[in-house]
Amino acid sequence: MNGVCLGMTRITADISVSLDGFVTGPDPGPANGMGDGGDALHFWAFSDDPDDQRILREGTARSGAVVLGRRLFDVVDGPDGWDDRVGYGAREATRPAFVVVTGSVPESVRLADLDWTFVTTGLPDAVAAARERAEAASATGAEDLDVVLMGGGATVGSAFDAGLVDELILHLAPVVLGSGTPLFTGGTPRSLRQRRVVTTPNATHLTYDIG
Repeated sequence: MNGVCLGMTRITADISVSLDGFVTGPDPGPANGMGDGGDALHFWAFSDDPDDQRILREGTARSGAVVLGRRLFDVVDGPDGWDDRVGYGAREATRPAFVVVTGSVPESVRLADLDWTFVTTGLPDAVAAARERAEAASATGAEDLDVVLMGGGATVGSAFDAGLVDELILHLAPVVLGSGTPLFTGGTPRSLRQRRVVTTPNATHLTYDIG
């Protein structure tokens, strides 16, 4: 392992990706969070397939703290973002602690009822802060909880390149977007060990341990 884990807390990158390696479609932005055609990446999260639902429940249940980048925060906290019906975990709408890695703290937060921490000193510090929150949540419950890096693509890719990730979960959607936000743009080679594959009509769910 890469030394990130302390105790049983794992750092998990969990993200949906197209067959051609994009985590959004073209032209993403606060009013078009997933970009043109990018909503197809997350059809699995809203499907009635029992395996898709199980994968979603497992992911949200293990989330002691969640790390996201500022661009993704601006999308989920924007007027067309999360609401009382749909939030983290799609229809699960669970409420772990959220840690945002950002260059500046936003002046206001629409989703003020959620637990937000803003870290301006870089991604490693954001992951460390999230690990502390996940370990605290684990101490109050009956099971070990993880840190989940939910995105966006640059945040997950940077964490992967920096060796901050213990586990990579990809939800490979059966769609070719052509362009958009790539998950990987080069960087440090990593060895992965495939641990689980679950196939549904809506996605192939791939779990890797990172050596």
